[in-house]
Amino acid sequence: MTFLKTVLIILLVYMGLKFLLKLLKPYIMRYIAKKAGKQFEQAFGANPFQQEPTREKEGSISIDKIPTQKRKTTSTVGEYVDYEEID
Repeated sequence: MTFLKTVLIILLVYMGLKFLLKLLKPYIMRYIAKKAGKQFEQAFGANPFQQEPTREKEGSISIDKIPTQKRKTTSTVGEYVDYEEID
């Protein structure tokens, strides 16, 4: 009899927790999303895609050139292997 009571209590607790988590899941997920959003905002600022205003006067022209570097290119990608078909 004691064994049945123990099993019944365990089952009721399990089902009760399962039901409560089903009800609380949206609130928990919303809390986690807000927390992650705050951390993202803290790391990258209010708007990470906003560009800083340029400090040059309007109408001025600036040209940034990337220095040209000569790269050694090899036309051979790998070793060519000749093969024969086996019938």
